[in-house]
Amino acid sequence: MNLPASVRTIHNGGTIYRADIPLQREDDFCQTILDATDHGWRVASYFGVPEGDEVTLYCILGYKQDGIIAVIRTLVRERFPSLASLCPQVQMFEREIWEQCGVEPEGHPWLKPVRFVPSAGDGRERPLPGVMEYYRVEGDEVHEVAVGPVHAGIIEPGHFRFQCHGEKVFHLEISLGYQHRGIEAGLIGGPGPKTLCQVEAAAGDTTIGHAGAYCMALEALTGRRVPARGEALRGIALELERLANHTGDLGAIAGDVGYLPTASFCGRIRGDFLNMTALLCGSRFGRGLVRPGGVGFDCGDGQRDELLKRVEAARRDLTVAVDLLWSSPSVMARLEKTGAVSLKDAEEIGLVGPAMRACGGSRDIRKDYPFGIYRMKQIPAVTAATGDVYARTLIRWLEAERSLDFIEELLRQLPGGKPRSDALASSPLAPDMLAVVLTEGWRGKICHVAITDSANRFQRYKITDPSFNNWFGLALALRGQQISDFPLCNKSFNLSYCGFDL
Repeated sequence: MNLPASVRTIHNGGTIYRADIPLQREDDFCQTILDATDHGWRVASYFGVPEGDEVTLYCILGYKQDGIIAVIRTLVRERFPSLASLCPQVQMFEREIWEQCGVEPEGHPWLKPVRFVPSAGDGRERPLPGVMEYYRVEGDEVHEVAVGPVHAGIIEPGHFRFQCHGEKVFHLEISLGYQHRGIEAGLIGGPGPKTLCQVEAAAGDTTIGHAGAYCMALEALTGRRVPARGEALRGIALELERLANHTGDLGAIAGDVGYLPTASFCGRIRGDFLNMTALLCGSRFGRGLVRPGGVGFDCGDGQRDELLKRVEAARRDLTVAVDLLWSSPSVMARLEKTGAVSLKDAEEIGLVGPAMRACGGSRDIRKDYPFGIYRMKQIPAVTAATGDVYARTLIRWLEAERSLDFIEELLRQLPGGKPRSDALASSPLAPDMLAVVLTEGWRGKICHVAITDSANRFQRYKITDPSFNNWFGLALALRGQQISDFPLCNKSFNLSYCGFDL
């Protein structure tokens, strides 16, 4: 589909002057979103920027067939038309705009808080976390089960309300916001000494994914390029992060069905992958590794040879652990046909990452909007068809295999030269500019949008973690399931609370 001629498009990691983004009329803005999403475009981000008494709404749209990104905007005051009923993938974004900017999406089917932001400077009273109306199913023998926000394990807080008839779940309502740290608000006025550390902490298990997106945004806004060696090391780090988390999830899913051999093996192997990242930079979670202009640590010949040995050993051990899982009929009986989400529903609500690929949707930023080393070396996207817990488990293993191949190839062909360009340190950001960056974290699409003001600082920095797109997918997966299936479904998505609660 061709967008209106007035709409400007860029590629991943590209920039555009704010003055070059046409200011559409409100009706045209809404119609552009609807027409685009009806023809295969996806909403990557949708947010507001307060400017005096008005709010500028920006919508970032992606079209994977051409790998292009469209940026559109409009100006609103107190309200704007909700598109959630016609385009469900924007419903969370609209609620967030209302919460952050105080402009109401008129006609939104269920307008409620997203993160319980303490104050947005608009004089509105804000509810406390969890103090809100919940969707209720009325009827004889229908009952409600409330879980959290404090849980039995050492996990982050989130509140879940199940509307049940006996053991069958009619609806699951998820309330988050207990981890809200104001990270996006804290980035305004940057970059500064703390900015990269704040971004690395957006979702602690996705340090490389978010730090990489942030550094790409800075590089775009300064017009600097990353040396080939730096791009390769970033790719290795991102795939090690994917391997550590996919391996941990494979073990946790096995543990949730009581299959301890795979659970125990994967718990240890996850640590092996984390230690490989530590071998590169000293931090198991990659803190300090990705830096503007490249990476903060090089990989010597000794480190490379050691990493190759460890990757080979981890591949062997992980293959054995996962084969045990697939060969157990009792495990397969619990995974298959549990918590299924259809491809139609996944497309409508905008699922991303392994959760989407498990439904049959072939969407992967590394392939569709290639960035960094993925412009030169592709990782084939893998899909499954059933959209259930089994499919989400299978996708993790298939992606792990391809990540292992990718890392081994890069280590054997590591480019020479410097791992980092020092020129970036003294380069100011371009003023009055907008940059869009998409990366594929281990949970899925990460979107960073940086907007600079006339003083070369961030006027707005918008982060969309994949968990923001996928929590509602977990709610859909529970419909018609037994309430006892919740821990297994929850672990098969394994979403981030703090990544959502930015």
